Amino acid sequence: MSLPTEEALRTVLRQVVDPEVGVNIVDLGLVYGIDIGDNGVVVRLTMTSPACPMGDLVMDEARAALEPLVPEPYDLDLQLVWEPPWSPALMSPKAKDTLGWGE
Repeated sequence: MSLPTEEALRTVLRQVVDPEVGVNIVDLGLVYGIDIGDNGVVVRLTMTSPACPMGDLVMDEARAALEPLVPEPYDLDLQLVWEPPWSPALMSPKAKDTLGWGE
């Protein structure tokens, strides 16, 4: 079995919704990077703030969404990062419209 594409990984991550704002983590701009290599998949995520009370829940849901796509013997490395800090500028136009922040 082979590793999934970045597009496939982003698709399943769109099922993970930030419970505080009701927008998926991809459109919210919380997925900072996905690297697919010989050993597996590395996904870098952030939260809207270091004090985010839902951070553990979001990370757990992201792991649960991704694990079925990363077969043995490959590794899934889910990393919580804080640099650069998240800002609303990272949101997709769809997310901005959903939250009433459209231009």
